[in-house]
Amino acid sequence: MSNAPEYEFHDPQFRHLVIPNARLEELYSGCRWAEGPVWFSDANQLIWSDIPNQRMLRWVPEGGVSLYRQPSNFANGNTRDRQGRLVSCEHGTRRVTRTEIDGSITVLVDSFEGRRLNSPNDAVVHSDGAIWFTDPTYGILSDYEGYKAEPEQSGRNVYRLEPDSGVCTVVADDFRQPNGLAFSPDEKILYIADSAASHDPSAPRHLRAFDVVDGKRLTNDRVFALIDRGIPDGLRVDLEGNVWCSAADGIHCFAPDGRLLGKILVPQVVANLTFGGPRRNRLFITATRSLYSIYVAATGAQVP
Repeated sequence: MSNAPEYEFHDPQFRHLVIPNARLEELYSGCRWAEGPVWFSDANQLIWSDIPNQRMLRWVPEGGVSLYRQPSNFANGNTRDRQGRLVSCEHGTRRVTRTEIDGSITVLVDSFEGRRLNSPNDAVVHSDGAIWFTDPTYGILSDYEGYKAEPEQSGRNVYRLEPDSGVCTVVADDFRQPNGLAFSPDEKILYIADSAASHDPSAPRHLRAFDVVDGKRLTNDRVFALIDRGIPDGLRVDLEGNVWCSAADGIHCFAPDGRLLGKILVPQVVANLTFGGPRRNRLFITATRSLYSIYVAATGAQVP
């Protein structure tokens, strides 16, 4: 089903990032909480998570939707490493895994300093191969998106993992609930969402930006942008450095200096998004029950 898209233009620049006559397409409906979309350019397919239903789904342009994995261990965020392998954050097992080319699953990390992680939420891979991931407590707050449990970690941290050595370090330890994250195209900035307002209206609902030093540590912390409807969740960056972030009313697009350029309004609360398609100019949007897509005039920066 296609709908005429609705936009909010907050800056003239946004008119050059969207296509007015593009259609917002609902590709699938039937999820309980759709999340973690990841595009496989070499396979011409999208994979995403349906967390409460314990499954991951696959969409192929000419073939529709099929089941990719079930049970999924309440997988949430997904990305690809530099070899094109699927990397997933699993709430149920409280771990980050990698799906090998033969389909087997390798556990990359499930603990830190001898204690179980909270519930890894989202991940991004640096060009050096390190996996940066967030570890809020959403997956252990109830039995809906994981298994209810008390946290073993003292905080809700952001980590950097070297898959080959297994060395895992804390790169940020003062988030209330760290969520989606993405590097700028030159990897000099890391954007991280704090979505703690999901359970406390007075808590943060903003994106923070950090300078990345030597590809290993963060400095110069600052609030990059506020979300005025709902909370920030997943986010992506285009080749021009604009940040596209999920929110309650759709996708909010911010310039590299933090200005809100505009919004793509979506009928359901948006959890995450990714750029895909042959030219990486198609936004795939996971929004509560549905998977949507819309073509834009921007090109996604993520690889492979």
